[in-house]
Amino acid sequence: MTDSTLQLRLCASTVAVGAAVALLAGSPAAAGEKLAADLAPAPIVAEVGEPAPDFALSDTEGVEHRLSDYRKDGKIVVLEWFNPDCPFVQKHHKKNKTMASTFGAYHERNVVWLAINSGGPGKQGHGLKRNQKARADYDIEYPLLLDEDGAVGRLYAAKTTPHMYVISKTGELLYAGAIDDNRSAGKLGELNYVSTCLDQILAEETVEIAQTKPYGCTVKYASAKSIP
Repeated sequence: MTDSTLQLRLCASTVAVGAAVALLAGSPAAAGEKLAADLAPAPIVAEVGEPAPDFALSDTEGVEHRLSDYRKDGKIVVLEWFNPDCPFVQKHHKKNKTMASTFGAYHERNVVWLAINSGGPGKQGHGLKRNQKARADYDIEYPLLLDEDGAVGRLYAAKTTPHMYVISKTGELLYAGAIDDNRSAGKLGELNYVSTCLDQILAEETVEIAQTKPYGCTVKYASAKSIP
């Protein structure tokens, strides 16, 4: 190593150390916050093929539902992200009865279906009364859970309404994505991904389509935080 190269490296090191000292001296609190952020573990986000993160939410009737309780009971769980005023949700609840008919085909076969509204205060489709009315108007027979702070929606990286998830009786997330293969706001698709997944799970077969791109309205979260 030449003397000039050594001098350049020493100079660079001195500048870096000086900058770090200045940061600590100038704003210890900010430096401490940055260090804590750097050391904080990455947030857990649901991934297909991995255990589904546990959560607990209350429904429009005030009943709490905890995912791990259904796993203890050996139930397969379907999650449906919901917004009563989204045209794509209305496509599958009003124009067509996709959700009701799919739920009806499996609810006596060890399958639990939960709708979740992660809309924040003041957002489209938000609020207890609005969702109680929607549940009655749409004749929804399964629970509709409210996630006003969006914590569960972010935990599952829910992007659209609807956004569908299927969780095995052992708690593994086996499907995430669209309800069917027609992304329009009016026409039904030819392939119901959730039905296909449930049929394969119940037949103890491998789920062939484990993930698709969801479609619909964006989930109306309370803040502008991005979804991983």
